[in-house]
Amino acid sequence: MSTVSLRPPETRRAALPGAVAALGVFAAVRGAGVLVVAAGAWWAGRDPVRVLGVSWDSVWYLGIAAHGYGRTQMWAESGTVQSDYAFFPLYPLLVRLAGGGAPAGLAVAWTAAAVAAVGVYRVGERLYGARAGVLLVGVWAALPHAVVLTLAYTEALLAALAAWALYALLRERWLWAASLAVLAGLTRPTGIAVAAAVTVAALRELAVRGNRAPAVWAAALLAPAGWAAYVLAVGAHRRDPLGYFTVQRQWGSRFDFGAGTLGTVEKALAGGNVPVPVGVTMAVLAAAGLLAVAAVLDRTPLPLLVYAGTLLVITLGGAGYFESKPRFLLPAFPLLLPVAAAMARARPRTAVVVTACMAGLSYGYGLYLLLVARVPL
Repeated sequence: MSTVSLRPPETRRAALPGAVAALGVFAAVRGAGVLVVAAGAWWAGRDPVRVLGVSWDSVWYLGIAAHGYGRTQMWAESGTVQSDYAFFPLYPLLVRLAGGGAPAGLAVAWTAAAVAAVGVYRVGERLYGARAGVLLVGVWAALPHAVVLTLAYTEALLAALAAWALYALLRERWLWAASLAVLAGLTRPTGIAVAAAVTVAALRELAVRGNRAPAVWAAALLAPAGWAAYVLAVGAHRRDPLGYFTVQRQWGSRFDFGAGTLGTVEKALAGGNVPVPVGVTMAVLAAAGLLAVAAVLDRTPLPLLVYAGTLLVITLGGAGYFESKPRFLLPAFPLLLPVAAAMARARPRTAVVVTACMAGLSYGYGLYLLLVARVPL
């Protein structure tokens, strides 16, 4: 496979057409997805805004935005107590600043998705050129679970912060990368993957390249601060240093080194009748593993490997709701770099047909998840 080499940065004027094209591709792919969901919701007699903005975890985020933390949900049959302290604060804060409610939640998510699309393009363009950057955005927007990018969820916000943090690392803008990592750590539990990328890159810079600049030291130390601050704050509130992880266990989420994932896969295969969401999840996880190997063989830059690898380890190694795992991997766009590079070398018609087919399947599956299967995302 080819070796990745960083291209010289383009001027703003030269880079603008590619970024606009990438944003246009993303808007076309995901905008059509929104229209499909809206049409399906109207046909089913449901409010499209509620389907997109008040589904599953969105209810918790909107509650935090409106009333702050402190809500719990008790399930008498299982004795489970679920707390909203499982949800990190940046997205609800932005929703509150935007006015609150489902429209504000969607506005924040859609804005973040647009920012993410441009950031994803800039990473792809920096490594493989403008055409690959645009194709990377198109493939990312057409993933099976890409409907989540248009829900009132946090994946789009994490992807935006991660993409620009990784781009900053490729440009050796250490303080920008660390600052974005702090914000990513306040967005989702998996935001620690951005901090891991920044810290590992900074440590390599210190140890291997001998760069002792204060900005490098600051990036290495500052990057995990957002994630750590929230975890410590929850621990202080609950008067338990591990209080956040207790909250997560009450939600059924813990790191079990993949035992839960393997158990679910074995059970599904042994049963002979695999539900569609479980089957799609298994396929996505298998594809993610293969793409990770391809990224390593392609010598993808270390920060991108650390970021995507950390997300993959958290997703595969964590116990919890199995069907949500593809959503956790949605911000792991560096895994798609080998695909985008291969498509960039193919005929333009081939790339368009592949992206269009992926988008069509994504629309159908997103509609199925939201209106038919009604499984938690």
